Amino acid sequence: MTDITSSDKDQIDLSIDNTIDEPAPKGTSLDGPKVEDIIDAVKDPETIDIVTQYIKDFAAQVFTFNILTEIAIVVGALVAGWLLRKVLRPKIEQLISRLSVPYAMKHILRNVSKLTMHIAALILILVATFIVLSIMPDWGAKVLTASSKLLSAWIFIRLIAQIIFNGFLRNIIASIAWTVAALSIIGGLDVALTTLDSIGISIGETRITMLAVVKAGIILTLLLALAQFISKVSEQRLRASTNLTPSAQVLIGKIIRILMISFALLFGITLAGIDLSTFAIFGGALGLGIGFGLQKVISNLFSGILLLADRSIKPGDIIEMPDGVFGWIGQLNARYVSIVTRDNKEYLVPNEDFITQPVINWSYTNRLIRIETKFGVHYNSDPHQVKQLAEDTLKGIDRVEEDPAPVCHLVEFGDSSLNFVLRYWIDDAEKGVTNTKGAVMLALWDAFKEHNIQIPYPHREVFLHEKKK
Repeated sequence: MTDITSSDKDQIDLSIDNTIDEPAPKGTSLDGPKVEDIIDAVKDPETIDIVTQYIKDFAAQVFTFNILTEIAIVVGALVAGWLLRKVLRPKIEQLISRLSVPYAMKHILRNVSKLTMHIAALILILVATFIVLSIMPDWGAKVLTASSKLLSAWIFIRLIAQIIFNGFLRNIIASIAWTVAALSIIGGLDVALTTLDSIGISIGETRITMLAVVKAGIILTLLLALAQFISKVSEQRLRASTNLTPSAQVLIGKIIRILMISFALLFGITLAGIDLSTFAIFGGALGLGIGFGLQKVISNLFSGILLLADRSIKPGDIIEMPDGVFGWIGQLNARYVSIVTRDNKEYLVPNEDFITQPVINWSYTNRLIRIETKFGVHYNSDPHQVKQLAEDTLKGIDRVEEDPAPVCHLVEFGDSSLNFVLRYWIDDAEKGVTNTKGAVMLALWDAFKEHNIQIPYPHREVFLHEKKK
């Protein structure tokens, strides 16, 4: 291979001089190269000749038998890995589906299975590198070595990134981390860092560079992802605890989440080297604007904490809203409460509504719910027998509580029937009320048929008067 050589006069100075001979005036100022200077440098014929020569020398290095062979090996390994993943992916999916692990773990395993192509390509490239260097030790294998390092970095980063539950955020973090790793592998990280550090703005006596902003973004993203992961694991451990009430579990989980996110924000900004005092005035104005614009959000947030603190509602409670929504509490979130109905509709009700509106909690202090079933029998029936028969019939029906015991009362001598009301209790209203009523009425029907007790039809007397002529 030929080496790229250039004389001193052909060397390109990529450094950017940020030295300031005179003190800069206070205020905000942009540092770094000006657009006009860059345009003049590009139009300079000497610059064009230098770039052209650099491209020719680079092409002379790349378009050689060794480099093209290594590129072909890398492309072949990637194609082979893609074909292997296409063949194994359905089998891996079936294997994961049969595993008796939580859904989150299955989701992670499915994401990891997407790395089948990269792992297979890495193995093939490593084998090819070993064979090439064994046969021809002077070959060099720079492309094969760099490709194996890049693939190894991508696999390692994707595996670590699985702790991030949000798919979009996980892809962004993995891409940024791999870009940094790739620049380090090919030796361009120092140049990129120097360039980013030369671009910035000055606010008062503080200078904020593009490098500091990128570092802050990466650190904050990683810390927030770690905070979300820790809070998620903590919530799962709290749900498994039998010593805490459901309200206490949710409340402690929310406090942990808020503390972890706040700590991640403050620690991330400090770690990135950004002085928070610089943004004191701007932050105060921004906070005031956010406070006015997000009044409902903040109100719902504190309303949710208050609901958990006073335990007026908790997961699993049977709730009836003023607009007729009936169901049980599925989740208590920071902004809303999830109410799941019997037809599997999920209503997301703001937390503030539970503070400002009357809400019927069927299971606030006791989960027992009393249900009434009204019926009528013929006047020829013995009301004492009907009462005892109705109460005995309910003893064998599922979900009907034995204590308190069902009771039946004669409540009215109707126009066509003796009217009774049968009252009984259930403690699992989330499983439905109408289905229990139907089971009770069917049991009464069978019992009345067996004991020849009739349910009368309404009687009407019609008088026909003949008109006198």
